[in-house]
Amino acid sequence: MTADHARAIADYFADMFDLEGANTLKVLRAVPNDRRDYKPDEKSRTAWELATHIAGSDLWFLDSVCDAVFVYDPEVENKRTAGLNTIDDVVEFYKREYPKRIQRLRSTPGEQLAKEVDFFGMTKEPSIWFLGLANNHGVHHRGQLMTYLRAMGSKVPSIYGGSADEPMQAAG
Repeated sequence: MTADHARAIADYFADMFDLEGANTLKVLRAVPNDRRDYKPDEKSRTAWELATHIAGSDLWFLDSVCDAVFVYDPEVENKRTAGLNTIDDVVEFYKREYPKRIQRLRSTPGEQLAKEVDFFGMTKEPSIWFLGLANNHGVHHRGQLMTYLRAMGSKVPSIYGGSADEPMQAAG
C-alpha cells in the first residue's frame, strides 16, 4: 500500500464517517434516558452500555488507525466515558469528539496510514485497512441499539431510508 493509496482511502472513509456520525447521533438521541437500563435478554448489554460503547469505540478505532497501533485498555475507556451520566451527555460528547477524530483522520499523513499494524495478533494489515472494520463495528452496535428503541417506548429514526416511525422525506 502506498501513502497516496492510504490517503485516498482515508479521504473516502472520512466523507462516509461524516454521514455515519450523523446517523449515530440520531440513534443515540432516540434512547430514552429513563429506560437506558433496558436490555432484551440477560446476555445483552443495556442500552446505556451500548450507547457509551458506541461513542467510545468510534473514537478509539479512529485514534488507533491514526496512531497506527491498536491497544485496548478498559481503564482508559472507562475514564473516557466516566463523566457521562445521561444520554444527553453521550450525545454532546459524541457531537464534540467524533468530528475531531474525522478531522484527525483527514490530516494524518498517508505514510502513517500505510504502516502495517498488528491487530491483537489476529491479523497484520496497513492501518488504513481497519477503517472498514471500524465502520462495521459501529454499524453493528448501532443496529443492536436500534432494535431496543421501540421496546423502550421510543421511535426508530430514519437513517438509510425511512422507518415505520420516520418516513423518508423527498428531497426538495
